[in-house]
Order: sequence, then structure tokens, then C-alpha cells
Amino acid sequence: MAAGGRTPGERRHIPAGGGAAGPYALDLSPGAAGLRHCSLRVLPLAAGGRHRFSAGDSEWIVLPLSGGCQVTANGREFTLHGRPDVFTAVSDFAYVPRGASVTVSSRGGGLFALAGARCERRLPARYGPAWGVPVELRGAGTCARQVNNVAAADVFEADRLIAVEVLTPGGNWSSYPPHKHDRHVPGEESELEEIYYFSLARAAAGAEGVAYQRVAASRPGGTDLLAEVRSGDAVVIPDGWHGPSIAAPGHDMYYLNVMAGPHPERRWLIRDHPDFAWLRDTWHTQATDPRLPLYEAPRAPGGPTEREAHP
Repeated sequence: MAAGGRTPGERRHIPAGGGAAGPYALDLSPGAAGLRHCSLRVLPLAAGGRHRFSAGDSEWIVLPLSGGCQVTANGREFTLHGRPDVFTAVSDFAYVPRGASVTVSSRGGGLFALAGARCERRLPARYGPAWGVPVELRGAGTCARQVNNVAAADVFEADRLIAVEVLTPGGNWSSYPPHKHDRHVPGEESELEEIYYFSLARAAAGAEGVAYQRVAASRPGGTDLLAEVRSGDAVVIPDGWHGPSIAAPGHDMYYLNVMAGPHPERRWLIRDHPDFAWLRDTWHTQATDPRLPLYEAPRAPGGPTEREAHP
């Protein structure tokens, strides 16, 4: 492994605070850490706080990690109810298109993820209700985890951006078996770079959570990393076999995945590492983790839909 989890001249593991810039607790954009297509900004807002940004050549979703907010994009306003934190509920979100002038404001304050991807098409600004986020259980046994398909390729329309949340109970392995998506092979593998943003639940005694992330090179000189990660850390994966993501016992693990690539076809097609692909065949003989799901998405309202209420 390259010293410090580096490939030549570039840092792949960004500890909490190490990627801060201006108003952002984390600011990762194309040109940083080997990224060419996707972005992730983490925006803390105090009560009554307000932030403006230009979407530029990227499409974005504004996703509350904690708290709620109002999002205005080119004169259209969306109220996001948000959630107390990522371990208790699915959140609603807002999609804003490339070229938009965006304002995020929060009466009560909170922490908000701005996940972006360079794109070509300019789609309309939209509200994504929490009840419209499919909650999926993936894996089994000690590989069981929960996936909130916020802006998955087959769930929510975007041009290039893919964003999902993964929750892994303490002691389990996630992103496993190791897999990759760094080559364009039609019908078999997508070329997608990826950002992981972590949050670790504190133990009952209040101890800070910890987890581990492995990325192995899939080509000579590729990304090679073994990192101890904590809340607020990010890992950038422009290439390579990624996984496992290991949650320490007693600490549930959350990560936000942001993906994008250069090809117009927006699909998440992966190739499992050949040494570990057999693991998937064992899941049908195992029970899922009884701790899952940590929570479900809320039911759709019986009256006017949230999409109608927040056009």
C-alpha cells in the first residue's frame, strides 16, 4: 500500500476537517483527490443560517443529514423537513439542475450534504419526498446492511448523479464482497468514481465510533488504501476494488455514496472481486440481521402528494 493511503501526489482518505473550505466542513470537487466527475460538500448551518452557491456545470441534490431547511433554485422553493440524524430516519431532499442559482437556509440549523455530478442535460428542479426513497436490505448474516436508495439510477431521474445511503449495524461488513466499477464494459461494468462520507454512531457509553475502509488496486499504480475512519471522514475512490467497509462492534456505521462517470448511460454495474464473489451465493442460506432495518421510509400521504405540495 502506498504510504498514508496515497497514490502519487493525491490523498484518498480525508479525515474530518481535512477537506474543509470556506463555509463547508468538507469540499470535494472535480480536480481534488483524483476526482473528475462528482462532488460532495457538507454544509453546517447555524440556526437562521443561509448559504448561496451556483450549480455551475453540475447537477446537485441537497440532502439533510440533520435538521431541516429551505432550498430555493432559480426562484422555486422547496421545504425539506429533514431528520434528527442519519441513524433515525430517511430524509426528503431537493434536486437542483446545472446552471441554477441555489440558496439553502435553515431556521433551526443543521448539517446538509450537497452531492453533485458534472452533467450535460438540464433537468427541472424537483422535490424528493422521504416516502419515495426505497429502503433495501442487502446481504445477509454479518454482511447485512440497509441501503436508502435516495437517488439511485433506477429510482430518481438525474443525468449523471447517483447517490445512496448505507447503514451497517456494528460488527458487520459492508461493501462486501469487494467490487469495482472503474471500466466501461457495456452491459457488464460501469465507469463510476465514488465518494464515501462516514458517520459513526456513538456507543451507549458515549464512546466515539470507528470503522475501517479498504480499497485495493485494480490496475498497476491504482488506488491502494486501508484507512481507519471516523465521523466526518471521507474516502475518495476514483478506481479500485472497494470493500470491505467494517463497522466496529457497538457502533452502527453510516456512509453516503456519491457516484458519477463520463458516460451518458446512468447505470450502476459492478464487477465483484473474483476471489470473493462466491460470498454472494451464501446469503440465501443465512438470515438477515435482526437489527435491520434500522428504520423504514415513512408511508406516502393519503391526500395530495408531497410532490404536488412542493412542486
